[in-house]
Amino acid sequence: MSTLEQAPENPLVEGLERLPVAPTTLVIFGATGDLARRKLLPALYNLAHEGALPERFHLVGVSRKEKERDDYRAECEQAIRSFSRRPPDEDVLAGLLAHVKYVPGTFDDDRVYRELAFVLDRFDERAGEPLNRAFYLSTAPEFFPVIVEALGAQDLNRHAGAEVRVIIEKPFGTSLAEAAELNRRVLDVFDESQVFRIDHYLGTETVQNMLAFRFANGLFEPLWNRNYIDSVQLTAAEDIGIGSRAGYYDHSGALRDLIQNHMLQLLCHVAMEPPVNFTAEEVRNEKVKVLQAIHAPTEVDIPEMAVRAQYAAGHAGGEDVPGYLAEEGVREHSNTETYAALRLEVDNWRWAGVPFYLRAGKRLARKITEIAITLKPVPHLAFDQSGSLGIRPNQLILTLQPNEGVTLQLGAKIPGTRMLIRPVNMEFLYGTAFLSQSPEAYERLIMDAMRGDPTLFTRNDEVEAQWEICDPVVRAWEADPGPLPQYDAGSQGPAEVAGLLREGHTWRAI
Repeated sequence: MSTLEQAPENPLVEGLERLPVAPTTLVIFGATGDLARRKLLPALYNLAHEGALPERFHLVGVSRKEKERDDYRAECEQAIRSFSRRPPDEDVLAGLLAHVKYVPGTFDDDRVYRELAFVLDRFDERAGEPLNRAFYLSTAPEFFPVIVEALGAQDLNRHAGAEVRVIIEKPFGTSLAEAAELNRRVLDVFDESQVFRIDHYLGTETVQNMLAFRFANGLFEPLWNRNYIDSVQLTAAEDIGIGSRAGYYDHSGALRDLIQNHMLQLLCHVAMEPPVNFTAEEVRNEKVKVLQAIHAPTEVDIPEMAVRAQYAAGHAGGEDVPGYLAEEGVREHSNTETYAALRLEVDNWRWAGVPFYLRAGKRLARKITEIAITLKPVPHLAFDQSGSLGIRPNQLILTLQPNEGVTLQLGAKIPGTRMLIRPVNMEFLYGTAFLSQSPEAYERLIMDAMRGDPTLFTRNDEVEAQWEICDPVVRAWEADPGPLPQYDAGSQGPAEVAGLLREGHTWRAI
């Protein structure tokens, strides 16, 4: 048995073996793109290293660039060596690359799909049985319906005796109408059970652990409601600018890029009710209920509950950096936001009256993604606060990046002869608690897609419910030419965002 075929016990992949992974051929459309190089290929290598890939596994890259199979294998090897979270083992790497094929051509060329069908059939013949097929769409969004419909035209959406699945990257539409139309076109070819709409945030350990944290610990559930929780803040801050992504980002912006998908999914995990069981459909049913309880904002509401801004020139990362409008590839007088913030309410029995603050932005003071849950202050404070560093409401902070973990902020006495109180932190960090490196999100998500477990993927009604919340804001902002408020690169963000907060609330420092 080769290194690739072995499945040793390993705490890193604990839980990956919940369901067997059938022999599978994975096809990556956009196989020479940045996502494939930086994330998908390293994820496949690390799964191979852990023995988590099925015994018979094949990888087919599809891209418009003409190249020989050996050239593509060399590119795969270089990507893995450059971006894997661990130094490659030569035997494992060779075993993985031995199962790689390449099909060149444009995504609207029928010959590509005929050649792809031939390659897939040859794998089946060699295996002596039909292999499962998974098609990963790592392309620009305009090619999603093109590829899906071409797969259907070549009857590659079904495979007798095996399963066929399609994995679709974000963004899933740029508006409610586009998302609904894309859903219609995809579901004309594939059944919903075959479709895996990927959101890599949901593959992180902290997001998955949020369910365990909430529903495996009786300590927190009695407090997890409007009677004890004062507010919830969700932050996705980056310290970098748009880099070379102007072509995409200048037509997207922070609201579409992060809030509509990633951050609303995080909100769902915080606010959802306990599912009857942890099957995919029950978990996703509860998330949809949360989204349906958030009322779509009206035109009158938007100025009071949404803020946008652009970064200006400033100092970040130890150097002077340009403002957004001076970045290469950005349209002159662009009104695309690099910072977006919303105040939302989940109007149900558990959460009525609790504000959920969401913010996402680029060129901020530091890179951090976190969820901060602030409890209500104690009803009566018997301590003399003079000389104390401040008695603050308890906070529970779940950090997704850069250091995954959970922090509980408490008030404690300062050592000495006086009763002086200061905030202290109780911390749980994945790296130190388990003495192992967490898998990358794409490792878990690729495995779940090949296994056919959609729990961490977004269902069609979830996507449309998310757009129903954000679409009115998108339309209102597009109708207003600006200019947008500015904030200095490397700062905390625009001053205008303070207007979203209710009395007594403050934004956590980034």
